[in-house]
Amino acid sequence: MNHITVRSLLVRGMIAGVVAGLLAFGLAYLIGEPHVEDAIALEGQGHHTHGAAAATHAHEVEVELVSRPVQSTLGLATAVLVYGVALGGIAAVVFCFALGRVGRFSPRATAALVAGAAFVTVSLVPFLKYPANPPAVGDPGTVDQRTILYVLMIVLSMLLGLGSIWLGRRLAARLGAWDASLAAGAVFALTVGAAFVFLPAVDEVKSDFPADLLWGFRLSSLAIQALLWTAFGVVFGRLAQRVLNPSPSREGVIPPSAAPVG
Repeated sequence: MNHITVRSLLVRGMIAGVVAGLLAFGLAYLIGEPHVEDAIALEGQGHHTHGAAAATHAHEVEVELVSRPVQSTLGLATAVLVYGVALGGIAAVVFCFALGRVGRFSPRATAALVAGAAFVTVSLVPFLKYPANPPAVGDPGTVDQRTILYVLMIVLSMLLGLGSIWLGRRLAARLGAWDASLAAGAVFALTVGAAFVFLPAVDEVKSDFPADLLWGFRLSSLAIQALLWTAFGVVFGRLAQRVLNPSPSREGVIPPSAAPVG
């Protein structure tokens, strides 16, 4: 695969990231923002329970730099789009490396595999250990600790995923592709489970916080990530197919010119 093709795929990866980001923004606005609004309202009620004088003082000193309507529209859209473009570019580079090395899959199938693996390692596994929390949940003093642990979980998940892929390729010649994939998946699950046990837990949910609001927010966060990666896999797969294998009659396998060198 030459540098011009890699650059073309990188651009298309970022384009797919924009499309996926727009769809993720729409879903976040529809199902995510209502939970955020409810959590903010709940947090405001909690502040008022400390007395009228304290509430008045807090209202006087609080300076809202960005209004909630801007945060929930322009701010949210900007954040999701930047996130989508960045991950789209990174995933396109991973796609270039994976094409032809994980099996003789078409560009569409390879894009789907990359997107699925990215969702599992970057979103699902870290979510299971350190799920997202809405406003009014958590101690502000532990934000740095939680952020570091979350990023560490992402890095570990990606490394363990790459290690499992390497193991599966090593075992394929001896066990066959299917059994090797099952063995590699089992190793990934076991090592991730071990990471869950050894990494410290950060449970800051207050006992009186509504469980339906908490899980509604967390599930909507996971659904947004799932939509983002699904949309990216579909859109980028089609764009990559046009670049690497434009002939409709040969979409089942990768073309020889797209096979990795070395």
